[in-house]
Amino acid sequence: MYRAPRGTQDILPEAQPYWEFVRQTAVSVSARYGYQPIDVPIFEETSLFVRGVGEDTDIVDKQMYSFQDKGGTDITLRPEFTAGVVRAYLEHGMQTRPQPMKLYSVGPLFRYERPQAGRFRQLHQFNIEAIGEQDPFVDAEVMSVMWRFFQELGFEELQFQLNNIGCPECRPEYLRALTGYYRQRQEALCPDCRRRLERNPLRLLDCKAEQCQLFLGEAPRSSELLCAECATHFGKLLSYLDALGRPYVINHRLVRGLDYYTKTVFEVWAEGIGAQSAICGGGRYDGLAEQLGGKHTPGLGVAAGIERIIMVLRHKGMAAPQPTPPTAFFVYMEERAKLEALRLMEEARQLGLHVECAFGDRSMKAQFTAADRARARWAVILAKDELDKGMASVRSLEQATQEEVALPCLVDWLKQRT
Repeated sequence: MYRAPRGTQDILPEAQPYWEFVRQTAVSVSARYGYQPIDVPIFEETSLFVRGVGEDTDIVDKQMYSFQDKGGTDITLRPEFTAGVVRAYLEHGMQTRPQPMKLYSVGPLFRYERPQAGRFRQLHQFNIEAIGEQDPFVDAEVMSVMWRFFQELGFEELQFQLNNIGCPECRPEYLRALTGYYRQRQEALCPDCRRRLERNPLRLLDCKAEQCQLFLGEAPRSSELLCAECATHFGKLLSYLDALGRPYVINHRLVRGLDYYTKTVFEVWAEGIGAQSAICGGGRYDGLAEQLGGKHTPGLGVAAGIERIIMVLRHKGMAAPQPTPPTAFFVYMEERAKLEALRLMEEARQLGLHVECAFGDRSMKAQFTAADRARARWAVILAKDELDKGMASVRSLEQATQEEVALPCLVDWLKQRT
């Protein structure tokens, strides 16, 4: 038998209420903050991600699904949203519109990772981007969108972890200090960090290897070597978070894993969700548009993995809203009644009613069992005696009462009681 490819999953009907709950919450919260939906292609030219995300990142180096199409173009299934959204921003001249452009996306991404709980090779994210504004007020708003999103999903004891990793003006000095610190300890580093020391020193702070964790406490801190602009930006952001009453921790180890980040980087952490407390992450990418061939354009983004969110919701026993049950379930005997049921159900659906019926030649008892299982409010009974009188019997499945309704009036009768 065929099975779903490793690292993917079938999202079955019983799981869909959780997915719909998360999607609807994302859309609702985004709209309240003025963010508009944008969909970008599932695949892009490979060079977009190499230039945008960074050649030395794990995503580009290890995780991308890349291939050559029939026209000879190198193509990659998108591993993240931001590069594609910024490409769309530049391609469609969005810089001429009122700034910032506030955009959100919900959809699938693809990364060749080792599958584990809450982590898949086809994954889904809720993604927020605010492009075209340097004001740290925008940082505070983007962070607030995610705070509100998780709060309305039912997550508790939320906290921001944040850092400022500088800009092209001040980061070189910090990288020199960081590299000098780790060169003195190079022999004790894990093999990955020895490579990072030469190619991407910031990622040294993100290493989870026990032998490298020993050096983090005394490593140079980016926040201590910021230029005046970055320090002012960071200070204003902290004052906005204070004004909102949002708890935060300045995490000097937080750098995030993509090369395009500048200044603000942050995560949202929640209590009671296991060892990995981070439930989303993002930051500024003020130089990304230039890397993709555009003019200097500040930007800020954040993403949250939907699979991990749903895993946590289910683990904590948090029920998702269930689909609305049918208004009516049609019960019939014999072919004439079946034809009348078909006509009436189509009329009801045209008016926006949710109605259902059983199929095949089932007994009345079996059809009523199906109506109960569907949690329908009314059972519409079409039997020979009622049809001869031009009537239907309508039974309340909640109160066990029953009355007759004329067939021409039936759909309106149901509509008035919906």
